[in-house]
Amino acid sequence: MRLDYQTVDVFTRTRFGGNPLAVVLDADHLDTGQMQTVAREFSYSETVFVLKPADPRHRARLRIFTPVGEVPFAGHPNVGAAFVLAGLERGATVPRQLVFEEQAGLVICDIAYEDECVDKVFITAPEALTTGARFSPAQTASCLSLPAEQVIATRHEPVIASLGLPFLVVEIASRSGLRDARVDMLEIAGILPAEGADAIYLYTTDTGPEDGEVDVTARMFAPWDGVPEDPATGSATGAACALIAASRPHSRGIRRFRVAQGVDMGRTSLLEIEVPEGQAGVRIGGACVPVMSGTIEI
Repeated sequence: MRLDYQTVDVFTRTRFGGNPLAVVLDADHLDTGQMQTVAREFSYSETVFVLKPADPRHRARLRIFTPVGEVPFAGHPNVGAAFVLAGLERGATVPRQLVFEEQAGLVICDIAYEDECVDKVFITAPEALTTGARFSPAQTASCLSLPAEQVIATRHEPVIASLGLPFLVVEIASRSGLRDARVDMLEIAGILPAEGADAIYLYTTDTGPEDGEVDVTARMFAPWDGVPEDPATGSATGAACALIAASRPHSRGIRRFRVAQGVDMGRTSLLEIEVPEGQAGVRIGGACVPVMSGTIEI
């Protein structure tokens, strides 16, 4: 069996920046084990498999795999898959919106064009913000090899938060603290996995010149998923921005954020987040760059 695939760098306009993604097309004949093997072969933070939808009104059903397991939803696989599939369309009518079926629910993808080429993709998270277990700043700081004062509860305690995929979300006091963070596996194993979360996302609003003109800069560690550090994590970034917006209850209208990630690992990413009032329908978006295409022998 031969399958076509494309790879794209997501949340960037610079090839070999952002977060790489493999999009495997027409994957209906693959079983779960074969998908996992292919994802492990690519060894990206995620690989997405495109299948026929159950409802013909939708564009596709997506299955998303890390190198070690399947996840119900993730940001950059949806943005990248929508970029690839919209780019494959031919004819006078180009899609302005695609709908994907996923384990977490339906994901709506809005496509923006520039000179008849796909420019940006914005996806709508399948769930409203939910939160779960909370942890002390001191406990979380130990997990990140940081002094206790670097983990703060200014807006929220370290908390498991989700828009369809849960993460432990932590606010860091300073840009230097974010840069210095290192996962202590013995310490983090004392609190994660928990409530479906096995990754830790940390952010600071103390941005530096290396981050560009952004509101937030972030890092994400997912050692149990075979991802020591992720260059861009749309689902976690959306949840973190929804937490920030929730800390300002008197704000009205859509809150917009520009978020840098991957800077400290040399794969700078730019994520754009829109949080409506009530934190339902959070949108996660950005640009993509095509990198490779080819076939896989199964």
